[in-house]
Amino acid sequence: MSENVDTICVQGGYQPGNGESRTPPIIQATTFKYQSSEQMSRLFDLSESGYFYTRLQNPTNDTVAAKICELEGGAAAMLTSSGQAANFFALFNICNNGDHIVASSAIYGGTFNLINVTMRKMGIECTFVSPDCTEDELEAAFRPNTKAVFGESISNPALIVLDFEKFANAAHRHGVPLIVDNTFPTPINCRPFQYGVDIVTHATTKYMDGHGSCVGGAIVDSGNFDWMAHAEKFPGLTTPDDSYHGVTYAKEFGKAAYITKATAQLMRDFGSTPAPINSWIMGMHLESLGVRMERHCANALAVAKWLESDPRVSWVSFPGLESDKYHTLAEKYMPNGTCGVISFGVPGGREKVSAFLDHLKMVSIATHVADARSCTLYPAGTTHRQLTEEQLEEAGVGIDLVRLSCGIENADDIIADLNQALAAVQE
Repeated sequence: MSENVDTICVQGGYQPGNGESRTPPIIQATTFKYQSSEQMSRLFDLSESGYFYTRLQNPTNDTVAAKICELEGGAAAMLTSSGQAANFFALFNICNNGDHIVASSAIYGGTFNLINVTMRKMGIECTFVSPDCTEDELEAAFRPNTKAVFGESISNPALIVLDFEKFANAAHRHGVPLIVDNTFPTPINCRPFQYGVDIVTHATTKYMDGHGSCVGGAIVDSGNFDWMAHAEKFPGLTTPDDSYHGVTYAKEFGKAAYITKATAQLMRDFGSTPAPINSWIMGMHLESLGVRMERHCANALAVAKWLESDPRVSWVSFPGLESDKYHTLAEKYMPNGTCGVISFGVPGGREKVSAFLDHLKMVSIATHVADARSCTLYPAGTTHRQLTEEQLEEAGVGIDLVRLSCGIENADDIIADLNQALAAVQE
């Protein structure tokens, strides 16, 4: 198989045999038949691979997970019912009551709430640090009970590029993995494992599906983190699991240990399983991901340059711009492009920003991003409205911030719509 991501998008994850379906089949079934109870027992003991109940695993889901795993260059992967479920599983798989996480403060509002509120209720503490923090500031955030570091490759919606190597080096000095949400650039533009990241998550709802048709998530493990070297920190992986007849995941499953544990324990107990039909639809859309990302990025760059030159806009954030604060990091980690999302400021307060959005015609207001259709959102009033003013500032989400997701339409039409909406609020 080719190592080129464009080819993997089309060919990865599934190779039909003679006379078999050219496209991956949809196994829309809850259960699977076996001839003997002994074989079923081996499946439940994890001593034999196979399928027995779709809440844990399903052939269609696994086929798409295998494609995403190939795209990221990982060792093992799994799908979840949403990106939120993927981020929760990725952290909870190695964190218990009494543990601690270090996380970038510039992350999606829902993920911030997951870590800062919901997981705190479960007894898991978190220290948030600025993605721009110094190495000393990052070092000071760690505690003896820290079990993971979390960030986003390009933050939503502040568009801050994470310095992978800085965060990976700090995580590894403390014997913990770096987990990165790679939703915005996708593996087409960014492959975090090449820079020391250990585990990657995705909201496949976004660019991977790219058509607003199905919610989903994914977790990919690089297989590079040595759990046994830090056995005392990760007993769930390095000591026998009584709920599965004493299996020790790190010893028996090698590079697949982390994903096997997440499937056997968390998917079993929480049941955040994607419907096979959703995975199949997303898998079909993955085939065009490379082509779509090229257009998304080109459109975003054209729109960002236009916005940057417009005096009615107070500021523009897009890592593809040479003037952007994070352009150097983007060139280092994402040399072929970043994403199709732009953040910019519309001065005049909340009412002015809302009025601008209301005047858009082709660009729709939607609680969505990274779609074939251009859409926009006012984060401070929607996705991040649960954050305090101080937390909004830490997350890089100002009161004037507009998030624009450039679709794959003609860039001139996106610009024309923005132009008329800006003109309307100036009257």
